[in-house]
Amino acid sequence: MKKRTILLKICSLILVLGYFSGLFTAASAYAQEDILTITQNAGYQTNEFYKPKASIVIDAQTGQVLWEDNPDLKWNPASIAKLMSVYLVFEAMEKGQFTLDTTVKATDNDQAISQIYELSNNSIVSGVNYPVRDLLYATLVQSSNVATVMLANLVTANDEAKFIHMMNDKAKELGMTNSTFYNCSGAETGSFNGYYKPEGIDQNADNVTTARDLAILSYHLLKNYPDTVTYTSPTQITIMENTPYAEVLENHNYSLPGLAYGYEGADGLKTGSSPTGGFNYAATAKRENTRLIEIVLGVGDWEDQEGELQRHAFGNAIFDQAFATYEYKQLLTKGNNTINKEEIILDQDFYGLIQKNTEPTFTLSADKVTIDNGLAQVSPTIKAPSATFKYEKKLKALQNSVLKKTGKKKNASSTFFVNGLLIILGLLFAALSKLFKKGPNQSKKFNLLSTLSVLFILAGIILSIYTVVVGPFI
Repeated sequence: MKKRTILLKICSLILVLGYFSGLFTAASAYAQEDILTITQNAGYQTNEFYKPKASIVIDAQTGQVLWEDNPDLKWNPASIAKLMSVYLVFEAMEKGQFTLDTTVKATDNDQAISQIYELSNNSIVSGVNYPVRDLLYATLVQSSNVATVMLANLVTANDEAKFIHMMNDKAKELGMTNSTFYNCSGAETGSFNGYYKPEGIDQNADNVTTARDLAILSYHLLKNYPDTVTYTSPTQITIMENTPYAEVLENHNYSLPGLAYGYEGADGLKTGSSPTGGFNYAATAKRENTRLIEIVLGVGDWEDQEGELQRHAFGNAIFDQAFATYEYKQLLTKGNNTINKEEIILDQDFYGLIQKNTEPTFTLSADKVTIDNGLAQVSPTIKAPSATFKYEKKLKALQNSVLKKTGKKKNASSTFFVNGLLIILGLLFAALSKLFKKGPNQSKKFNLLSTLSVLFILAGIILSIYTVVVGPFI
């Protein structure tokens, strides 16, 4: 008994040590995946001072998380907030409120805002009509605050407060659970010198969101309005062409190909910086069939403008890691497939995210097939990719039932006749066995007849079930 107790204690100790050893190993492995180390190993010159406060990378097709570090840290996104305003502009156009060619007549207030030196802007002249298309370029390329205000006022017929409420309502609808907006452009309301003042909204409050929430917003923006990249990808563009108000806009996303930190496949989304938020970056890039989204928040300090460049080093590095590890591809073809030793028939081709140089594994549940890639969804409102299927045997049964209806009933009738005959023979042997049971020295005959009775009845029942599910066997 003592030996058994000692052995149990030893086993328990080994399990405990193994558990904590595993935790230590996992923690060490995680530490090695530090974003600063990844960026330095990618060849970028940076240091701890510039390390982002939060970051995340997701797949744009599936919404699955490939990298995260403090993704739920609440932060001031600065001008990345313009993405929510743009979402509402695209939504309004989808509803038919206006088009890209609709013009917005600039007011005295708009002109005054455009002349506030402290704000990022483009030139606006009172009384001039600006097309929505050009205002979108100004918002997303130049990060113009006045262009964003003009678009917001177009959506709500100059109800500035209503637009802020729309931003917050849309955030809830999209699953952005840690976001609150107080202005439409990322610059606090108080910095507009009274020319933009949503009634009932705190003028001194910064917008608040998280890396995860911005990834969710970017996911829905690209999914629902893929033309967004048309307005985020130009490194330079001229608006109001062939008019006295033509203006060249320069993009601050230095990861766009051809700029200082040019990254292959990059075509958006938005940068943002502020005294309280530091330097932030929302990006997307596509290589072959794989499109990724990343958010990098809180790089460096507003007092050191080097952070404006450093955010792109971190963004490029974690993009590199994700693109090198994962790919979005076709995993199954429409039609017949064998999954987990089950013969199934897919209604359509099935695409998903998978680690490179690995074989996918799948789960069959009800009528859905999903991939087991170990990746979490960025939000519970974004479902993992799946495809509907039918089991091949069920389809065969359906085909057999169709055959019956088209005149081929003899096979089924013959089969059920044989099944019924087997059951009748079984019952006959059962009756005979009772007779032999009553006679002297008939135990052997009784046992034989009883056995045959059971076998014939079971055979009849099983074959009847087979005929219903699969089809006639003769």
